[in-house]
Amino acid sequence: MDGTGQIRSVTQHTISRSSWCFPFSKPTARRKQPLGTAPEMEDPLQLKENGNECFQRKDYDKAIDCYTKAIQLAKDKKVLAVLYKNRAACHLKKEDYTPAASDASRAIDIDASDIKALYRRSQALEKLGKLDQAFKDVERCATVEPNNKTFQETLRRLNADIQDKLKIQFSTDSRVERMFEVLLDENIDKERKEKAANNLIVLAREDAGAERIFQNNGLNLLMQLIETKKPEMMVSAVRTLAGMCSRHKSRAIAVLHFVGLEKICRIMALENEEIALATSSFFQTILDNFEGVDSKEHRGKDEALVLDTSKDVKMIITHLLEMLIHKDVSGHGRDQALNLLIRNVPRKDLGIKDNTKSLDTIDIGLKKILKVGGQIPELPSCLPLTENTCLTASILLNNLYNDLRCDDERTTFRKICEEYVTSKFDPKNMEKNLHAIQCVSALLQGPFDVGNSVLALPGVMEMMVALCGSEREIDQMVAIEAIIHAASKASRATFIISNGITLLKDIYKKSTNEKIKIRALVGLCKLGSAGGTDYSLRQFSEGSTEKLAKQCRKWLCNQNIDIRTRKWAIEGMAYLTLDADVKDDFVEDEPAMQAMFELSKSADKTILYAVASILVNCTNSYDVKEKIPEMVELAKLSKQHVPEDHPKDKKDFVMVRVKRLIKVGVVSALAVMLKADSAILTEQTKELMARVFLALVEDVRDRGKVVAQGGGKTLLPLALHGTDIGKTKASHALAKIAAVSDPEIAFPGERIYEVVRPLVRLLNTECDGLQNYEALMSLTNLSAKSDKLRLKIIKEKAMPEIECYMFEEHDQIRQAATECMCNMVNCKDVQDRFVAEGNDQLKLLVLLCGEDDVKLQRAAAGAVAMLTASRSELCHKMTRVSVQWLEILQRLCIHDNLEVQHRGLVITFNLMVADKEIAKKLIESELLEILTVISKLENNAKRQVVINTARECLVKAMDYSLIKPTSQPGV
Repeated sequence: MDGTGQIRSVTQHTISRSSWCFPFSKPTARRKQPLGTAPEMEDPLQLKENGNECFQRKDYDKAIDCYTKAIQLAKDKKVLAVLYKNRAACHLKKEDYTPAASDASRAIDIDASDIKALYRRSQALEKLGKLDQAFKDVERCATVEPNNKTFQETLRRLNADIQDKLKIQFSTDSRVERMFEVLLDENIDKERKEKAANNLIVLAREDAGAERIFQNNGLNLLMQLIETKKPEMMVSAVRTLAGMCSRHKSRAIAVLHFVGLEKICRIMALENEEIALATSSFFQTILDNFEGVDSKEHRGKDEALVLDTSKDVKMIITHLLEMLIHKDVSGHGRDQALNLLIRNVPRKDLGIKDNTKSLDTIDIGLKKILKVGGQIPELPSCLPLTENTCLTASILLNNLYNDLRCDDERTTFRKICEEYVTSKFDPKNMEKNLHAIQCVSALLQGPFDVGNSVLALPGVMEMMVALCGSEREIDQMVAIEAIIHAASKASRATFIISNGITLLKDIYKKSTNEKIKIRALVGLCKLGSAGGTDYSLRQFSEGSTEKLAKQCRKWLCNQNIDIRTRKWAIEGMAYLTLDADVKDDFVEDEPAMQAMFELSKSADKTILYAVASILVNCTNSYDVKEKIPEMVELAKLSKQHVPEDHPKDKKDFVMVRVKRLIKVGVVSALAVMLKADSAILTEQTKELMARVFLALVEDVRDRGKVVAQGGGKTLLPLALHGTDIGKTKASHALAKIAAVSDPEIAFPGERIYEVVRPLVRLLNTECDGLQNYEALMSLTNLSAKSDKLRLKIIKEKAMPEIECYMFEEHDQIRQAATECMCNMVNCKDVQDRFVAEGNDQLKLLVLLCGEDDVKLQRAAAGAVAMLTASRSELCHKMTRVSVQWLEILQRLCIHDNLEVQHRGLVITFNLMVADKEIAKKLIESELLEILTVISKLENNAKRQVVINTARECLVKAMDYSLIKPTSQPGV
């Protein structure tokens, strides 16, 4: 069938879905129905037979399960050899070549003359690129069976491939030599050097190329490039070193020890952002190898070599901590050291019990991190910093604290912080006092509970108030920023409202310094938003919040104020935009919006969270608790506070704001924000961005604009990485786009295949009904495009979920799942699932053809039509799955809807073509009368395809001599 649902021929059909929109409600509980599960078997021989049957049905996953269970039970070595050999065959079919080679090796260990095991291992080794080992295995096979043509042909092919590989290897050696000659020759022009450097980096990323560089004195030559002190040469050398370490643990160890940790740290410490980034990537590649993240599997001698890298990892962490407080380290180098610690010290999976790296880091480095977090750029003793350094230190503090497993560990962390801060207080040294308060700010931006604990220490709050009253600009700035950060939680905000709001108002009114005024204003903004979105809990009098917001927008647009100060205006708006009047005014102020977007693109990434918060507030994409009317009435009767919604927070106002944001280029701004290569772009910030995107694509009319501005490309990383909530929100946004757009336009190139995994994640029963439905609609759209996409959907294990939702009691979800299956049956692998015995998939489709819902019938009948056209065995199976099959088929053939009727007639024709006995049974039923009536209808352009199909059915019956050609069917 084409996109309009018309069948192109009666032997091959492709059903595509149409677009529908339905009023939606949460579905009823789903019934997960197992499809053809086998009983537990304890006999290894029986399990082997079951595995063989599954292999014949091409159900390789189930076959592997059977063989694995049999291996665990088998004691006979000969049986074990067969089981390993059979499981290797399954892995080969699945293109999992490493386990295939491993299983074949185990079979060979038991029986060294097993030709099948040897040949299977050679196939796996060939795919893994180990041609010489594969050649040896086939050579042994050919020795045993010299007349075997397959072995002889494989030997010839492998020999030719090995010769080609040797030629490439020799040519690679000469290329490497020429590249280094070009790079080290002072007389060669810059363009040729850049080309040689890029070629060297590309070559180093290939295993064979990296090995040739390593073997041909490449490390010494790369060090010569670094010693030139030319930034472009140094960057190329460092990137080449990183490429050489990629996916090769032993080579990474050799490179690390050759170059030396201190040398690498000195390179990263240079005042050059590009060199610092390249060196950080080099470090990360080494650490990934040592932690097993980026290591390839090795066999034979390599496998026997156990490389203990725990000491190297500890030394790297120690050196990175030392870099934090070294005065000769540049701001970029310090940032990269912090980023590396954030990525590699705290556990990525809290299910892992070992948090030794965090404990060691806290023991030897917590005070060093606090020192960085407490730096004040305006002071002469300040370490070299960037705009992002202090906040990055706060993020590291927060991640370390969250990685602790028990109260004792958290108490130790808190005590170290308290001791460090209190040790800095000195009545005779104001600079040390400022450093102490700045440390409190760093903790309040990181592990807030620890910061709150330090804030409660005797003398801390008093020091902050005293600094606010100081005449020095720097004293006031540090104190006000600490107050702002202290008000982050409602409980602390209540305390500060009663104790500090008067102080901030006084500073704001009296100060003539713009830097002080704007910080005081942000403090007032934050305190003014303590009631959140609750319209009834405004902290300030009517109109005051709008005045504060207007002043913030004025400062935001003032190009004469430095970026660091304008950043605070964005911080203020992040709190004030909880007020609906403020967000309405803000989205109408295009210069202020553009100024915010421009600042988000600057080198200062500390404002990313604030910008994302503003956008979440403006789009109302934050979580809102559902109000149950009965509970509201009960709260009023008991005189409890009931939150009130602002009139401008209603859906109509929100949609206007969303359209305004799209118009001023919010999607492009979000895309730039997401490219920030910094730990400051936290998972929480990404979650906020995902929420904004979901709000932007809510209206189907806006989705094309979002795609045109690069929304599809930006959403993919948000859907794959981040918090669970963020990934779900981004995946849902992708589903909304893919459900109504041409996927090849929305996600061009290989990106279209990356969309599948986020969509499949939405099929989880923990997601709500709307997410399930739109994910199924999107997969339907994708599965109509190509067999490669259908195979990708299968690979992501979506088929069991799609089948499950075909049992769904909610009509729209069941329909969407059936439509998706209708497109998926074009794939041979899906057809194999229907052919396999022991499942009810075909039966379900046949029964769905008998439902009253026309769209459901159309999808189910289309799937059955394509299945019966593709496999004759499915025609036979259809007649056995249900006693109602003939009655349902007759109902399809007389259906009022022409598309459904056509599908029914196509199924009839397919059944008749498949088997004469089935055709006889059909002709002996009322179908003969139905076909005759339809075939005698006058030719009609609208119904012609139906009439022609009915006539073809009768012609087939005449071919079988089931009816006599007494007259020509039709006119």
